[in-house]
Amino acid sequence: MVAFRSTDTSGRTSGLLLRCVLYCLLALGLIIVDKRYDHLGKIRRTLSLVAYPVQLAVASPFEGWHWFRESVSTRDTLRADKAQLEADLRVARFRLQRYEALEAESQRLRALRENTAGVADRFIIGDIMDVDLDAFRERVLVDKGASQGVFVGQAVLDSGGVFGQVARIEQYTSEVILVSDPTHAIPVQINRTGLRTVAVGTGDTSRLKLPYLPTSADVQVGDLLVTSGLGGGFPVGYPVGTIVKVTRDPAQSLAEVEVRPAAALDRSRELMFVWLKPAAVQAASAADAATAPTSTAVAAAPAAPAPAAAKPATTKPAAAKPPAAKTAPPAKPPVKSAPATGATHP
Repeated sequence: MVAFRSTDTSGRTSGLLLRCVLYCLLALGLIIVDKRYDHLGKIRRTLSLVAYPVQLAVASPFEGWHWFRESVSTRDTLRADKAQLEADLRVARFRLQRYEALEAESQRLRALRENTAGVADRFIIGDIMDVDLDAFRERVLVDKGASQGVFVGQAVLDSGGVFGQVARIEQYTSEVILVSDPTHAIPVQINRTGLRTVAVGTGDTSRLKLPYLPTSADVQVGDLLVTSGLGGGFPVGYPVGTIVKVTRDPAQSLAEVEVRPAAALDRSRELMFVWLKPAAVQAASAADAATAPTSTAVAAAPAAPAPAAAKPATTKPAAAKPPAAKTAPPAKPPVKSAPATGATHP
């Protein structure tokens, strides 16, 4: 109790303990009243307006110091920030390139799908695993084989046009020969005139040639070559290339024609294996038969001597009829039926 007692100038003793208890009770009462009835809220808000300039004045030196440090940065800090930003920019560019590659791949796959509309009965898309390009052999290895139904001679396309044919198959891979291979030839026709010919590879992925066109053929630079469908190996109407050079020498009977392939032979990564629809195959075989009049004429020529052999039968008309009935069944093609009917005429 002695510690809470003091003596003032007048000699009277003041009770510190009593005053401390009174102040604590007063503070507790004010807290309870403010908590339950909020009578001191207006007074507190008014005092906060008075105290705000003081708070702002106290915080201003610290805010000014932070602003000064940010404004007056050292060169090392700026270099570090620049290096970090450049690293982030490189990463962002790399990701953007990847997105562009995915977009380009999606566009190529869509183009492959659209190219087979109405012609292909079924198709599969394969990726190139290996490339074998030299002066005498231009082939690629694709990750599709016999297990997926791939067969030798099957047409292979890319988003630009005809890429090649299947030359050899394994269980899970296949070897595709490019149209630019020196040993490969494909029947084509000029889209502008309908003239049919054969495009042969040159060993250069950027060039084909048409070695069987006469100098009088109607061929111009810029003409589009498409597949003719003869033989049934390739679908009809697919782009093969564009004529880029025509050389006519009066001393030569054949013209020299160079063609730029429509397919990206040196850049394609996805290839399409196509199964033709039965209607497309029948149309190709019909076109093949319609373009062979010379062979039918040759087949009809040996039947011309038939009337001479039928002369001895003129004295016996009844005996001449059985040979006509025997010769009629072998004459299945329409072109051979004409000589048979001529033989029975006498």
